[in-house]
Amino acid sequence: MQATRVKRAFKYRFYPTDAQAAELLRTFGCVRKVYNMALAARTEAWALHQERITYNQTSAMLTAWKKTEALAFLTEVSSVPMQQCLRHLQWAFTNFFAKRAKYPRFKSKHKSRASAEYTSSAFRFRDGELTLAKMAEPLAIVWSRPLPEGAVPSTVTVSHDAAGRWFVSMLCDDRPTMPEPVNVAVGIDVGITSLVTLSTGEKIANPRHERKDREHLVKAQRELSRKAKGSNNRAKARIKVAKIHARITDRRSDFLHKLTTRLVRENQTLVIEDLTVRNMVGNHTLARAISDASWTEMRSMLEYKADWYGRDLVVVDRWFPSSKLCSACGSLRRKMPLNVREWTCDCGATHDRDVNAAINILAAGLAVTACGDGVRPQRSTPGGRSSVKQEVVPPPRSRAAAQPRG
Repeated sequence: MQATRVKRAFKYRFYPTDAQAAELLRTFGCVRKVYNMALAARTEAWALHQERITYNQTSAMLTAWKKTEALAFLTEVSSVPMQQCLRHLQWAFTNFFAKRAKYPRFKSKHKSRASAEYTSSAFRFRDGELTLAKMAEPLAIVWSRPLPEGAVPSTVTVSHDAAGRWFVSMLCDDRPTMPEPVNVAVGIDVGITSLVTLSTGEKIANPRHERKDREHLVKAQRELSRKAKGSNNRAKARIKVAKIHARITDRRSDFLHKLTTRLVRENQTLVIEDLTVRNMVGNHTLARAISDASWTEMRSMLEYKADWYGRDLVVVDRWFPSSKLCSACGSLRRKMPLNVREWTCDCGATHDRDVNAAINILAAGLAVTACGDGVRPQRSTPGGRSSVKQEVVPPPRSRAAAQPRG
């Protein structure tokens, strides 16, 4: 199978000079200012006159704002990131009117992500060096991995996180290396003790990254709460907390990337459950553990990697009673409390709860693949794609396996 050409972001850390950092921070501030002003103008126009303002109109507003004395500072930074933020606002409204997202929110200096996007007219990439507009020197990038051979970035996004780290993300065309074709299907049951249980019987333990650093995090947060607001010591303490959060996030992301890449490479068909994680975290006893497991992020990775590598991802309906159904005889138990990890069916088969669930998930997914059994509508996943079987060619159709509630 020929590899699919995809748009892929390659993210690297870099270390700006003092002048570059000051320029980028000014750019972030101007982008945030323009975004908020454009959002306020669009909101006011609709509230007062029931009028929808377009991207072209906000772009004309930006030109007028730059000519005023109060906003003359907008001319001191590159205009491209400000134009891009207006495009982002337009996409946000498009998603809102299509009911794929909530109403756009104003950007906050302290809570929103500090970033700026540059198109090809605002940067120069030559001989492995990246130079942004309004800067004389290239960025000192740590090339942790090479870009695809012959790749030229179409856009560059610079960001600064709460831990004080600088990142540059380059969007390039890429053809992922296709894995060897395999005729293997696997059912995947997610959990807390075992992050993933496969229908083969293999269990992959949950690393519990947040729990491992919880003691350090609690100490750092306690020290932060004791610092006077607005003081330099509070700013230093805040960075310490942010660094611990960043370490937890990085370790979790690294683990999930390795796990999902392995699953996609080793299996042609992957079957997962359609879990409503947002509702599940309403259980305050398990909310912290569920959030640490990051099931939603893992599913998102499986979706786009399956699409890249030509694998099939089948999603089983959330009401499918995978844990209560005997994989040997098909009988259904009425109740199955969470504390029951092993059980014996009337037919004499003894089941590990998670392995049995994974086997049932696989069987339901294969039924969908074979005959489209039990199709029913699904929710939307983060990013706007429907919760369906993912295929490369032809475009994915909405499929899911449904069974009686139980």
